[in-house]
Amino acid sequence: MTALGAPVRDVTATDPHVPHAPRILARCRALTGPALREAVGRTHPWVGEMAGYSFGWCEVGGVPAAGSAGKGLRQALAVLGAEAAGAPARAGVPAAVSVELVHAFSLLHDDIMDGDPTRRGRATVWKAYGTGPAVLAGDALFALAVETLALQPPPAGSDAVRLLSVALGDLVRGQADDLLFAGRPWSGPDRVRPGAYRAMAEGKTGALLGCAAALGAVLGGGSPATAAALDRAGRHLGVAFQVVDDVLGIWGDPSVTGKPVHGDLREGKKTFPVLAALDSPTPAARRLAALLEHDGAPDEAAALAEAAGGRAAALAEAARQVAAAESALAETPLTAGAVRDLRCLADYAVRRNL
Repeated sequence: MTALGAPVRDVTATDPHVPHAPRILARCRALTGPALREAVGRTHPWVGEMAGYSFGWCEVGGVPAAGSAGKGLRQALAVLGAEAAGAPARAGVPAAVSVELVHAFSLLHDDIMDGDPTRRGRATVWKAYGTGPAVLAGDALFALAVETLALQPPPAGSDAVRLLSVALGDLVRGQADDLLFAGRPWSGPDRVRPGAYRAMAEGKTGALLGCAAALGAVLGGGSPATAAALDRAGRHLGVAFQVVDDVLGIWGDPSVTGKPVHGDLREGKKTFPVLAALDSPTPAARRLAALLEHDGAPDEAAALAEAAGGRAAALAEAARQVAAAESALAETPLTAGAVRDLRCLADYAVRRNL
């Protein structure tokens, strides 16, 4: 896997020996999709409609839609986790369904907490159906996620539920820290430091990515060491993913990312590039802190963050996290083909739209 500072590998190459991330994601979505719809179908019809809307399967009122919600990175990690443990891909499907349900649940609640009116160009569930119904739908998805794993034969099923419980606890802690960061100052002893951000990102994003891969291994009969190594790899990948997401939130092309230009700066979010820039002993960092304290122009803040080294520091951090994920994958014997695909997905996830 190439470092972020190295030339970008062409993941769309036609060479059949080069893993193609979109193909990997599509294969895992096709495998997981029917089981995911079956799980959603077990809940109340109205709640199921809201869930279907969140997944892009339907419009308000239940009219079928051809869309889909996201690329399915977490479900792919679950499927590949099973394959990495030497099991067939289908062994990881319940894990893939469970983490996809948890991810959808977290997004429904995140949108409410953040007050976001749109996601992927559509009204968020709380805007389309109301806050109360959206909370209910999120709760239902959470319950379905746990049920999906609890229905698996013991001892793997009970082990999987315990693993998910740990990840959910970490996710909540990460989300709590992210919300509290908003009230912290941009400068002074109480400011958010990059190290605190890493811990937050590992919980908020990395915990579920690591859990996805580890759950696949557990349901695939993998050893505790295999599951632990995959969990560590996924957690590092989650931090890298979140850091890159922050870069895109400031400097990404809105026509590609679907996010407003300088959106995170406009909202005053504590993102890694800005925190790293503020940590640098440069005049640009001092001007940036003063500007942010007075809600200055986002375009000027973006320029100062880059001048203070924030963008370069973020990309370097993502590269370190990917390297750490690579090291975790090397800690225990894993199926070579699955490791190749995991590396491809890691590379793809941190290079998206850069």
